[in-house]
Amino acid sequence: MKLLAGMMAAACAVAAGSAFAGQLAIPSPAGQAEIRIEDDASQFSVLWRGETVVAASPLGLELDGAPAFGALMLERREDSEVDHNIPLIATKASVARDHYRGATLTFREAGTAARRLIIDVRAYDDGVAFRYRIDDSMPIHLDGERTAFVLPDDPECLATKFEPAHEMPFERLKVSQLSEDVRYDVPLVCTSRSGRASLAIAQAHLEGYAGASLQRKGDALRMQLSAVPDKKGPAYVSEKGLRSAWRVVMLADRPGDMIASHLIGNLNPSPQGDFSWVKPGKAAWDWWSGPLVGMKPDMAAYKRFIDFAAESEFPYYLIDAGWSWGAGPCCEALPTTDIARAAEGIDMPALVRYAADKGVGLLLWAHWEHLAPRMDEVLDTYARWGIQGIKVDFMNRDDQEMVAFYQRLAAGTAQRRLLLDMHGAYVPAGLQRSYPNYITQEGVLGAEWNKMDKRVTPQHNLMLPYTRMLAGPMDYTPGGFRHVAPAKFEVRDQMPLTQTTRGQALAMYVVYDSPLQMVSDAPEAYRGAEGFEFVRRVPTAWDETRFLSGEPGRDIVLARRSGATWYVGAMTADEARTVRTPLSFLPAGNYRATVWEDGDAPDQVKRSERIVNSRDTLALRLSVAGGAAVILEAADQ
Repeated sequence: MKLLAGMMAAACAVAAGSAFAGQLAIPSPAGQAEIRIEDDASQFSVLWRGETVVAASPLGLELDGAPAFGALMLERREDSEVDHNIPLIATKASVARDHYRGATLTFREAGTAARRLIIDVRAYDDGVAFRYRIDDSMPIHLDGERTAFVLPDDPECLATKFEPAHEMPFERLKVSQLSEDVRYDVPLVCTSRSGRASLAIAQAHLEGYAGASLQRKGDALRMQLSAVPDKKGPAYVSEKGLRSAWRVVMLADRPGDMIASHLIGNLNPSPQGDFSWVKPGKAAWDWWSGPLVGMKPDMAAYKRFIDFAAESEFPYYLIDAGWSWGAGPCCEALPTTDIARAAEGIDMPALVRYAADKGVGLLLWAHWEHLAPRMDEVLDTYARWGIQGIKVDFMNRDDQEMVAFYQRLAAGTAQRRLLLDMHGAYVPAGLQRSYPNYITQEGVLGAEWNKMDKRVTPQHNLMLPYTRMLAGPMDYTPGGFRHVAPAKFEVRDQMPLTQTTRGQALAMYVVYDSPLQMVSDAPEAYRGAEGFEFVRRVPTAWDETRFLSGEPGRDIVLARRSGATWYVGAMTADEARTVRTPLSFLPAGNYRATVWEDGDAPDQVKRSERIVNSRDTLALRLSVAGGAAVILEAADQ
């Protein structure tokens, strides 16, 4: 680890009345990104390769129950440079490089109050971030922040409306077209008018704080803290001091170049303790293929999915809603439900033993309202039964109280060596870095909506890698194997259809980042099905990720490496195309390329093999709403 830290000589012992003139610039290690802070803490700006991508934008806090900060002046600046590698567990790479130049800027209020506001700043070569701190023993209450982002020249952005479950489609809008009456979710992804810079406005490390959304006010996108529903008072309450979430601007030449970034994770604390037990993998799942009211609790039905997981060599089976005592058909938090007891006729310890004998671990669904008041008792019960993890649902909030619930649950499941999957969840902010057992989460308009409406279009599927996925893993729940052309799609809540080809269904297992990945359809949909061999073989966690080509909403080609084997996923939306993919990312040597690409009908794929090397180019044929999947392994294997 390289750590260089020093205070500016002039700031080291400045008198209380001293001030610094001009902007405070923090460039990234290679100089391609830069953030500038005004010396009175009033504004910031961001540059990418010399181009201003965030113009002068407001900084500050809105205090509740205390006077606003008066004029601020810089009292102290402490600079640092950090460069070290962080080993990762069950994610999109095996190592994250944490390399940045940072500054801790301490501002002091003029006058007798002399309060201090600290702004921590980091500049990475793939983005910048800042947060506020008040190191004070007094309580701090906030109505919100003054933080906003002014994007010059009215750039085009990929935006999704903020709603509690974070399950909305993305729209392509200029900043001026964003409604001032609507809040928008993060990340908001934009391309500068020059076309030479892409940026994503995001947040990281929410611990102790509240989530936020964006709302346009004139030419500025202002951060709006989420308040506790139906509770009057400030959005943020602290008994002692303040540390805000990081405000993040991810940066790259192209939107797809941000996919491999570790910036959100790097802004969170590294894990404490042993997480070597965390096992990524695929899970059989009973809810998606059945009716919306869910599967009735039945030992034989559960064993059918366990048997399917075992024969497919999947490590998990997720038992969704309805398994617990007093549960309704789906999925309300009924007062009669006891999630520490199985439904009548269900012997959960016996079911766990049955699954374990076949090499399968069980995951259980639970409503958060049943879990929150008795978390320790419930988690202890699951650990005693031998359950491997839980899926917790319907939080649909990101206020300070809910952020604290996530933190408590991540720690509680880690303590008991349980995997954690959150649904009805807010968009990731990096908590997976601190708790690798927190293996995936929803916060995405995913494939479950094929059972309810027509919004999961091919274009939507091609928005997600460039937008929501930048923030962290997403439990989109792929694997539907009943494919029809978009024009023939119809909504059915049982044995649902998808608006994609089989080739795109396979490609999602490479393109979509989720270390716990659902295989969502019924066992009968897969037995003897074309392409299921790829689903069985593809990993869910990776050693390396590389974006190769594509445009949001149109297409993508993404490569991921597991050990010495590479996997490629290619997807397209509204147009059929042949994507020519250079294999220059391969090391020297010959590789066997096993290719699955679209066939003559939506549910058909053509499988072929050939020997290739790094000088070759693969031509992959993609139908409308189509895709292709490739395995590249050493030719002598």
